[in-house]
Amino acid sequence: MSNDMPAAAAGARADGGSSSGTREKSRAYGFELPMLLFAGFRSVIDELHAELARRGHPELRPAHGFALQAIGHGGATAAETGRRLGISKQAAGKTIDRLEELGYVHRADDDADRRRKLIRLTPLGIAALSMSAMIFNDIQSRWESVLGPERLAGLESDLRAMVPGETFRLDVPGWFGG
Repeated sequence: MSNDMPAAAAGARADGGSSSGTREKSRAYGFELPMLLFAGFRSVIDELHAELARRGHPELRPAHGFALQAIGHGGATAAETGRRLGISKQAAGKTIDRLEELGYVHRADDDADRRRKLIRLTPLGIAALSMSAMIFNDIQSRWESVLGPERLAGLESDLRAMVPGETFRLDVPGWFGG
């Protein structure tokens, strides 16, 4: 998305008021909803990775976290990881190679099919995912302290109602074209 927006949208709100200064309670332009949702997502992910870096994982990037989730505790092939992330097998392979260099995953034979190579989390990979879960809980608690428990629960409930399907898709890197 370009930072260039129509002059009317850049400084004016739907009710004719200015978007600079204090927020008015009027309804915003439609483009603000996805931007606010993305900014909220980005702030949570950035906060997570800053904290992971402080706790000994400075090399982990958001794409690595999505890949670790896609691999999961049961392991996955590079092709499966790519499909889960919405990226090519080759792109998944590059991310897996980097995670292997960093010690978060290793390649292993698949007991069910010796032709397949499974990517499995190492103890370091499992520890990083566990630490991420704890940090996410801390971030959620901070949001709750700012918004209040009822508003945060309502926000989460409303987002669940609007998100299609019964499962969360991990394909954010692929969706963004990376």
